[in-house]
Amino acid sequence: MKTVILEKPGSLNLTETSPPAEPEPGEALVRVHRVGICGTDLHAFRGRQPYFSYPRILGHELGVEVVECAPAREERGVSLGPHAESNLRAGDHCAVEPYLNCGACSACRRGRINCCARLQVLGVHLDGGMRELITVPIDKLHRSETLPLDHLALVETLCIGAHAVDRAGLEPDQPTLVIGAGPIGLTAVAFARLAGADVAVMEIDENRMRFVQENLGVEHLIDGRGDAEAQLRAVFGGDLPLTVFDATGNARSMMNALGLIEQGGSVVFISLVQDDITFPDPEFHRRETTLISSRNATSADFARVVQTLESGAIDLAPWLTHSASPETLTGEFPGWLRPENQVVKAMLHF
Repeated sequence: MKTVILEKPGSLNLTETSPPAEPEPGEALVRVHRVGICGTDLHAFRGRQPYFSYPRILGHELGVEVVECAPAREERGVSLGPHAESNLRAGDHCAVEPYLNCGACSACRRGRINCCARLQVLGVHLDGGMRELITVPIDKLHRSETLPLDHLALVETLCIGAHAVDRAGLEPDQPTLVIGAGPIGLTAVAFARLAGADVAVMEIDENRMRFVQENLGVEHLIDGRGDAEAQLRAVFGGDLPLTVFDATGNARSMMNALGLIEQGGSVVFISLVQDDITFPDPEFHRRETTLISSRNATSADFARVVQTLESGAIDLAPWLTHSASPETLTGEFPGWLRPENQVVKAMLHF
Protein backbone atom coordinates (compact mmCIF):
# COMPACT_ATOMS: atom_id res chain seq x y z
CA MET A 1 0.00 0.00 0.00
CA LYS A 2 1.09 3.60 -0.56
CA THR A 3 2.84 5.03 2.50
CA VAL A 4 4.58 8.35 3.09
CA ILE A 5 7.47 8.18 5.56
CA LEU A 6 9.48 11.00 7.12
CA GLU A 7 12.87 9.28 7.10
CA LYS A 8 14.69 12.16 8.80
CA PRO A 9 14.29 15.94 9.02
CA GLY A 10 13.70 17.31 5.55
CA SER A 11 13.35 13.88 3.90
CA LEU A 12 9.77 12.84 3.13
CA ASN A 13 9.42 9.79 0.84
CA LEU A 14 6.62 7.87 -0.83
CA THR A 15 7.07 4.11 -0.62
CA GLU A 16 5.16 0.82 -0.52
CA THR A 17 4.54 -1.04 2.74
CA SER A 18 2.55 -4.12 3.69
CA PRO A 19 -1.10 -3.67 4.73
CA PRO A 20 -1.91 -3.99 8.44
CA ALA A 21 -2.77 -7.34 9.95
CA GLU A 22 -6.39 -8.26 10.68
CA PRO A 23 -7.82 -6.08 13.45
CA GLU A 24 -7.68 -7.49 16.96
CA PRO A 25 -10.80 -7.48 19.19
CA GLY A 26 -11.70 -3.86 19.93
CA GLU A 27 -9.96 -2.59 16.79
CA ALA A 28 -11.08 -1.43 13.37
CA LEU A 29 -9.30 -1.47 10.04
CA VAL A 30 -9.92 1.85 8.31
CA ARG A 31 -9.10 3.27 4.90
CA VAL A 32 -7.47 6.70 5.11
CA HIS A 33 -8.98 9.21 2.70
CA ARG A 34 -7.78 12.53 4.14
CA VAL A 35 -4.82 13.59 6.28
CA GLY A 36 -4.68 17.14 7.60
CA ILE A 37 -1.20 18.63 7.78
CA CYS A 38 -0.57 19.91 11.29
CA GLY A 39 2.03 22.14 12.85
CA THR A 40 3.38 18.98 14.48
CA ASP A 41 4.10 17.55 11.02
CA LEU A 42 5.79 20.76 9.92
CA HIS A 43 7.91 20.89 13.09
CA ALA A 44 8.88 17.24 12.63
CA PHE A 45 9.93 17.96 9.04
CA ARG A 46 12.14 20.76 10.37
CA GLY A 47 13.51 18.55 13.16
CA ARG A 48 11.97 20.68 15.90
CA GLN A 49 9.19 18.49 17.33
CA PRO A 50 9.50 17.40 20.99
CA TYR A 51 9.08 13.71 21.86
CA PHE A 52 9.66 12.65 18.27
CA SER A 53 11.86 10.01 16.62
CA TYR A 54 12.67 9.07 13.03
CA PRO A 55 11.75 7.41 10.75
CA ARG A 56 8.04 8.05 11.28
CA ILE A 57 4.82 7.81 9.31
CA LEU A 58 3.21 11.16 10.01
CA GLY A 59 -0.48 11.92 10.17
CA HIS A 60 -2.86 12.28 13.10
CA GLU A 61 -5.61 14.44 11.58
CA LEU A 62 -7.56 11.76 9.77
CA GLY A 63 -10.78 11.39 7.82
CA VAL A 64 -11.32 7.66 7.35
CA GLU A 65 -13.74 5.00 6.15
CA VAL A 66 -14.35 1.86 8.20
CA VAL A 67 -13.33 -1.32 6.35
CA GLU A 68 -13.75 -3.91 9.10
CA CYS A 69 -14.48 -3.99 12.84
CA ALA A 70 -13.52 -6.61 15.39
CA PRO A 71 -15.83 -5.83 18.33
CA ALA A 72 -14.39 -6.26 21.81
CA ARG A 73 -15.95 -8.48 24.43
CA GLU A 74 -16.45 -7.42 28.00
CA GLU A 75 -13.70 -8.66 30.24
CA ARG A 76 -14.15 -9.24 33.97
CA GLY A 77 -17.48 -7.40 33.78
CA VAL A 78 -15.86 -4.14 32.60
CA SER A 79 -16.94 -2.61 29.31
CA LEU A 80 -14.04 -1.90 26.98
CA GLY A 81 -15.44 1.37 25.65
CA PRO A 82 -18.46 3.10 24.14
CA HIS A 83 -18.06 1.17 20.88
CA ALA A 84 -17.13 -2.16 22.51
CA GLU A 85 -19.91 -4.02 20.74
CA SER A 86 -19.28 -1.91 17.64
CA ASN A 87 -22.15 0.22 16.44
CA LEU A 88 -19.78 1.06 13.60
CA ARG A 89 -20.20 -0.60 10.24
CA ALA A 90 -18.11 -0.98 7.10
CA GLY A 91 -18.48 2.16 5.01
CA ASP A 92 -18.96 4.54 7.96
CA HIS A 93 -16.99 7.78 7.74
CA CYS A 94 -15.21 8.83 10.92
CA ALA A 95 -12.77 11.24 12.50
CA VAL A 96 -9.96 9.58 14.42
CA GLU A 97 -9.06 10.44 18.00
CA PRO A 98 -5.31 9.81 17.70
CA TYR A 99 -4.45 9.82 21.40
CA LEU A 100 -3.91 6.26 22.61
CA ASN A 101 -4.16 6.30 26.40
CA CYS A 102 -3.44 3.43 28.79
CA GLY A 103 -6.71 3.57 30.75
CA ALA A 104 -4.97 2.62 34.01
CA CYS A 105 -2.83 5.54 35.20
CA SER A 106 -4.04 8.18 37.65
CA ALA A 107 -4.85 10.66 34.88
CA CYS A 108 -6.91 8.10 32.94
CA ARG A 109 -8.77 7.01 36.08
CA ARG A 110 -9.73 10.64 36.65
CA GLY A 111 -10.96 11.07 33.08
CA ARG A 112 -7.92 13.14 32.04
CA ILE A 113 -7.10 10.76 29.19
CA ASN A 114 -5.54 13.58 27.15
CA CYS A 115 -2.62 13.71 29.59
CA CYS A 116 -2.25 9.98 30.25
CA ALA A 117 1.12 9.18 31.79
CA ARG A 118 1.83 6.72 28.97
CA LEU A 119 0.07 8.57 26.16
CA GLN A 120 1.06 7.69 22.61
CA VAL A 121 -0.09 9.86 19.71
CA LEU A 122 -0.47 8.49 16.20
CA GLY A 123 1.99 10.14 13.85
CA VAL A 124 4.19 11.31 16.74
CA HIS A 125 5.08 8.46 19.10
CA LEU A 126 3.59 5.78 16.85
CA ASP A 127 3.28 5.57 13.07
CA GLY A 128 0.29 7.55 11.86
CA GLY A 129 -2.09 7.81 8.97
CA MET A 130 -0.08 8.81 5.90
CA ARG A 131 -0.87 5.42 4.39
CA GLU A 132 -3.82 3.81 2.72
CA LEU A 133 -4.88 1.57 5.62
CA ILE A 134 -4.40 1.71 9.38
CA THR A 135 -5.74 -0.18 12.40
CA VAL A 136 -7.08 1.88 15.31
CA PRO A 137 -9.10 1.17 18.48
CA ILE A 138 -12.82 1.22 17.76
CA ASP A 139 -13.50 3.62 20.61
CA LYS A 140 -11.17 6.18 19.01
CA LEU A 141 -13.46 6.53 15.97
CA HIS A 142 -16.07 9.29 15.85
CA ARG A 143 -18.67 8.75 13.16
CA SER A 144 -20.61 11.35 11.22
CA GLU A 145 -23.29 10.61 8.66
CA THR A 146 -23.17 14.10 7.18
CA LEU A 147 -19.68 15.62 7.40
CA PRO A 148 -17.40 15.41 4.35
CA LEU A 149 -14.09 13.63 4.77
CA ASP A 150 -12.17 16.92 4.54
CA HIS A 151 -14.03 18.20 7.59
CA LEU A 152 -13.65 14.94 9.50
CA ALA A 153 -9.89 15.28 9.05
CA LEU A 154 -10.10 18.71 10.72
CA VAL A 155 -11.99 17.51 13.79
CA GLU A 156 -8.79 16.79 15.72
CA THR A 157 -7.46 20.29 15.03
CA LEU A 158 -10.71 21.87 16.16
CA CYS A 159 -10.68 19.76 19.31
CA ILE A 160 -7.42 21.43 20.37
CA GLY A 161 -9.10 24.84 20.41
CA ALA A 162 -12.33 23.51 21.89
CA HIS A 163 -10.43 21.87 24.75
CA ALA A 164 -8.40 25.01 25.46
CA VAL A 165 -11.50 27.19 25.54
CA ASP A 166 -13.19 24.72 27.86
CA ARG A 167 -10.14 24.79 30.15
CA ALA A 168 -10.36 28.58 30.28
CA GLY A 169 -14.01 28.62 31.36
CA LEU A 170 -14.89 31.65 29.25
CA GLU A 171 -18.06 33.56 30.01
CA PRO A 172 -20.28 35.57 27.62
CA ASP A 173 -18.81 38.97 26.69
CA GLN A 174 -15.54 38.18 28.47
CA PRO A 175 -12.65 40.21 26.98
CA THR A 176 -10.41 37.61 25.37
CA LEU A 177 -7.25 37.67 23.27
CA VAL A 178 -5.97 34.92 20.99
CA ILE A 179 -2.34 35.38 19.99
CA GLY A 180 -1.49 33.68 16.71
CA ALA A 181 -3.89 33.02 13.84
CA GLY A 182 -2.43 29.80 12.51
CA PRO A 183 -4.71 26.75 12.37
CA ILE A 184 -4.68 26.13 16.14
CA GLY A 185 -5.26 29.81 16.87
CA LEU A 186 -8.20 29.77 14.47
CA THR A 187 -9.77 26.90 16.38
CA ALA A 188 -9.43 28.81 19.65
CA VAL A 189 -10.99 31.87 18.01
CA ALA A 190 -13.89 29.82 16.66
CA PHE A 191 -14.77 28.22 19.98
CA ALA A 192 -14.16 31.38 22.04
CA ARG A 193 -16.68 33.13 19.80
CA LEU A 194 -19.13 30.25 20.17
CA ALA A 195 -18.74 30.65 23.94
CA GLY A 196 -19.87 34.26 23.52
CA ALA A 197 -16.54 35.88 24.44
CA ASP A 198 -15.53 39.30 23.09
CA VAL A 199 -12.54 38.14 21.04
CA ALA A 200 -9.52 40.04 19.77
CA VAL A 201 -6.79 38.41 17.69
CA MET A 202 -3.14 39.45 17.65
CA GLU A 203 -0.98 38.63 14.64
CA ILE A 204 2.04 39.94 12.76
CA ASP A 205 1.00 38.45 9.41
CA GLU A 206 -1.37 40.67 7.45
CA ASN A 207 -2.81 37.79 5.44
CA ARG A 208 -3.75 35.91 8.59
CA MET A 209 -5.30 39.03 10.10
CA ARG A 210 -7.38 39.46 6.97
CA PHE A 211 -8.44 35.82 7.12
CA VAL A 212 -9.79 35.98 10.68
CA GLN A 213 -11.62 39.19 9.90
CA GLU A 214 -13.24 37.93 6.70
CA ASN A 215 -13.91 34.31 7.66
CA LEU A 216 -14.38 34.26 11.44
CA GLY A 217 -16.00 37.66 11.89
CA VAL A 218 -13.33 39.01 14.25
CA GLU A 219 -13.56 42.78 14.54
CA HIS A 220 -10.73 43.42 17.02
CA LEU A 221 -7.38 42.97 15.26
CA ILE A 222 -4.19 43.66 17.19
CA ASP A 223 -1.01 44.26 15.22
CA GLY A 224 1.68 42.31 17.07
CA ARG A 225 4.34 44.56 15.57
CA GLY A 226 3.04 47.56 17.49
CA ASP A 227 2.15 48.51 21.07
CA ALA A 228 -0.08 45.56 21.94
CA GLU A 229 -1.08 46.85 25.38
CA ALA A 230 -2.24 50.21 24.02
CA GLN A 231 -4.21 48.55 21.21
CA LEU A 232 -5.88 46.15 23.64
CA ARG A 233 -6.87 48.94 26.03
CA ALA A 234 -8.37 50.85 23.11
CA VAL A 235 -10.41 47.78 22.13
CA PHE A 236 -11.60 46.83 25.62
CA GLY A 237 -12.51 50.24 27.03
CA GLY A 238 -9.27 50.87 28.86
CA ASP A 239 -8.90 47.35 30.25
CA LEU A 240 -6.79 44.38 29.24
CA PRO A 241 -8.32 41.00 28.39
CA LEU A 242 -9.24 38.64 31.20
CA THR A 243 -8.03 35.62 29.24
CA VAL A 244 -5.19 35.32 26.76
CA PHE A 245 -4.61 32.21 24.63
CA ASP A 246 -1.19 31.84 23.07
CA ALA A 247 -1.12 29.66 19.96
CA THR A 248 2.07 30.94 18.36
CA GLY A 249 4.56 28.21 19.19
CA ASN A 250 6.96 31.03 20.03
CA ALA A 251 8.59 31.20 23.47
CA ARG A 252 8.96 34.99 23.47
CA SER A 253 5.30 35.44 22.62
CA MET A 254 4.29 33.02 25.36
CA MET A 255 6.34 34.92 27.94
CA ASN A 256 5.03 38.29 26.77
CA ALA A 257 1.45 37.03 27.02
CA LEU A 258 1.73 37.10 30.81
CA GLY A 259 1.95 40.89 30.64
CA LEU A 260 -1.18 41.31 28.55
CA ILE A 261 -3.85 40.19 31.02
CA GLU A 262 -5.96 42.17 33.43
CA GLN A 263 -5.54 41.81 37.19
CA GLY A 264 -6.82 38.37 38.17
CA GLY A 265 -6.67 37.18 34.58
CA SER A 266 -5.62 33.92 32.96
CA VAL A 267 -3.13 32.85 30.32
CA VAL A 268 -3.69 29.62 28.42
CA PHE A 269 -0.71 28.06 26.66
CA ILE A 270 -1.90 26.01 23.70
CA SER A 271 1.61 26.36 22.30
CA LEU A 272 4.29 23.74 22.86
CA VAL A 273 7.92 24.75 22.43
CA GLN A 274 11.34 23.23 23.13
CA ASP A 275 12.30 26.16 25.35
CA ASP A 276 12.14 27.27 28.95
CA ILE A 277 9.35 29.74 29.70
CA THR A 278 10.33 32.34 32.30
CA PHE A 279 8.61 35.36 33.81
CA PRO A 280 9.12 37.81 36.70
CA ASP A 281 7.53 36.29 39.80
CA PRO A 282 6.56 39.63 41.47
CA GLU A 283 4.52 40.61 38.40
CA PHE A 284 2.98 37.13 38.21
CA HIS A 285 1.86 37.40 41.83
CA ARG A 286 0.77 41.04 41.60
CA ARG A 287 -1.83 40.10 39.01
CA GLU A 288 -2.72 36.83 40.81
CA THR A 289 -2.28 35.22 37.43
CA THR A 290 -3.82 31.88 36.55
CA LEU A 291 -1.52 29.99 34.18
CA ILE A 292 -3.08 27.09 32.27
CA SER A 293 -1.62 24.61 29.84
CA SER A 294 -3.90 22.82 27.39
CA ARG A 295 -2.87 19.48 25.95
CA ASN A 296 -4.62 17.57 23.19
CA ALA A 297 -8.32 16.84 23.78
CA THR A 298 -10.71 14.28 25.26
CA SER A 299 -13.24 11.91 23.72
CA ALA A 300 -15.97 14.27 24.89
CA ASP A 301 -14.29 17.10 22.97
CA PHE A 302 -14.38 15.00 19.79
CA ALA A 303 -18.06 14.25 20.18
CA ARG A 304 -18.82 17.92 20.82
CA VAL A 305 -16.81 19.13 17.84
CA VAL A 306 -18.48 16.66 15.48
CA GLN A 307 -21.88 17.88 16.68
CA THR A 308 -20.80 21.51 16.31
CA LEU A 309 -19.68 20.94 12.73
CA GLU A 310 -22.83 19.00 11.89
CA SER A 311 -24.87 21.97 13.10
CA GLY A 312 -23.10 24.26 10.61
CA ALA A 313 -21.81 26.57 13.36
CA ILE A 314 -18.33 26.75 11.79
CA ASP A 315 -17.70 27.16 8.06
CA LEU A 316 -14.53 25.21 7.29
CA ALA A 317 -14.53 25.70 3.51
CA PRO A 318 -12.21 28.76 3.57
CA TRP A 319 -9.72 26.93 5.80
CA LEU A 320 -8.89 24.33 3.13
CA THR A 321 -6.36 26.20 1.04
CA HIS A 322 -3.88 23.57 -0.22
CA SER A 323 -3.93 19.88 -1.11
CA ALA A 324 -1.74 17.13 -2.53
CA SER A 325 -1.80 13.46 -3.47
CA PRO A 326 0.74 10.94 -2.14
CA GLU A 327 2.61 11.31 -5.44
CA THR A 328 2.83 15.12 -5.22
CA LEU A 329 3.16 15.53 -1.45
CA THR A 330 6.95 15.26 -1.25
CA GLY A 331 7.31 18.13 -3.72
CA GLU A 332 4.54 20.28 -2.24
CA PHE A 333 5.29 19.81 1.46
CA PRO A 334 8.39 22.07 1.80
CA GLY A 335 6.47 24.97 0.25
CA TRP A 336 3.80 24.71 2.92
CA LEU A 337 6.35 25.94 5.45
CA ARG A 338 6.79 29.26 3.63
CA PRO A 339 4.55 32.10 4.87
CA GLU A 340 4.29 33.66 1.41
CA ASN A 341 2.29 30.63 0.25
CA GLN A 342 -0.49 31.59 2.67
CA VAL A 343 -1.29 28.07 3.81
CA VAL A 344 -4.17 27.95 6.25
CA LYS A 345 -4.81 24.22 6.13
CA ALA A 346 -3.21 21.72 3.76
CA MET A 347 -4.72 18.30 3.11
CA LEU A 348 -3.32 15.02 1.80
CA HIS A 349 -5.84 13.14 -0.39
CA PHE A 350 -5.46 9.36 -0.60
